[in-house]
Amino acid sequence: MKFSFINNPDIFIDNEISSISMGQKLFCTFTLHGDLDKTLDNITDKYTILYNKIFVLESPQSEELMCTYNIDTHNTNDVPLSHTILIHRKKESNTLYTINALNTLIKLLNNGVIDTKYPINWPEYRNSLILTNGDSIRKLETAIHSIINL
Repeated sequence: MKFSFINNPDIFIDNEISSISMGQKLFCTFTLHGDLDKTLDNITDKYTILYNKIFVLESPQSEELMCTYNIDTHNTNDVPLSHTILIHRKKESNTLYTINALNTLIKLLNNGVIDTKYPINWPEYRNSLILTNGDSIRKLETAIHSIINL
């Protein structure tokens, strides 16, 4: 059975972007296949997209597509689009993750202890999105569905 993120509101950003530390941020907006064009329009209407690219990812473990894009938080104070999370990327392994998921992963690997210097074996998480689900993690294998050049 595939997982639905849209129906799991606990993972989404629910405060103003201005409350997130300023600078460039990588967002991920989840959307259904049939809503992709509308979601892309909403993203480009709301934000100035850095690098003029939106990467649309798919995963066999999820019903939704994941639109990933960089924004400059200096140019907006709005509440993020619905179904959107703030993510980070480990370039060497193309791993996407939330900070909460990274902390949960470290706790699971390090006998319950969060240690910011704990070495993660990033190749084990190559081309994936790591999310947390309470005290566990969910690793979604990702592949490029499309790249939108703006």
